[in-house]
Amino acid sequence: MTRAERIAGWLQAQCASAGARGFVVGLSGGVDSSVVACLCQMAAPQHALGVILPCYSHSDDEAHARQVAAAIGIPVVRVDLDSTFDALSTALVEATKGLTAQPGPIDIKQQLPDANIKPRLRMAALYYIANSLNYLVAGTGNLSEITLGYYTKYGDGGVDLLPIGGLLKSEVRALARELRVPQTIIDRPPTAGLWVGQTDEAEMGFTYDALERYLRDGPGAVGAETAARIDRLRGASGHKRALPPVGPV
Repeated sequence: MTRAERIAGWLQAQCASAGARGFVVGLSGGVDSSVVACLCQMAAPQHALGVILPCYSHSDDEAHARQVAAAIGIPVVRVDLDSTFDALSTALVEATKGLTAQPGPIDIKQQLPDANIKPRLRMAALYYIANSLNYLVAGTGNLSEITLGYYTKYGDGGVDLLPIGGLLKSEVRALARELRVPQTIIDRPPTAGLWVGQTDEAEMGFTYDALERYLRDGPGAVGAETAARIDRLRGASGHKRALPPVGPV
């Protein structure tokens, strides 16, 4: 049995256990969502749905998402979130006027409040569709991202299950080749599309290859600075991988 068949079988078991009918997956045009869409289609050929959720996204994202959907025969729907993002962002900026820090040099932390609205809007849209169909929301996070907490809490981290959550990025790419995902998508630089020009590796401060060496062989397999940054990100994101703490009674 291949890895793809094992994961598809697991998806079928999870679906049956939940009393659900199928799966919804957000299609971003990247390799992770493409692989998850393929696996969901294998597990539930008549009950898998891809959802394209542009939110001031690059046009290539939708083009690649549709390319994958056409290749594997998964139906898609599209929900444009531009105007929803504008309305919510404007209201939040107005509500917090005078509460936030004074403008200064732009850094990633200043961009995150606005950027994180996007995956949280996508999560809400996916759950609306999933609830309407009695489907499960299949997440697209991989082990590399989960280890670092490299996702938005209650955004792309808000899912029912993680079919590739046990696979490193290189293993996801290998599975993509096995599933015949178009090479152009496998080769795309990983990005969450949070802002123009954003890439995973630039934001993390190291490459996926370096992270995998760290995870496979330990901190000594990468430079001291990279190991320290991975340790810091891993430690700071523990709350994302756990249920919210409950106070004393």
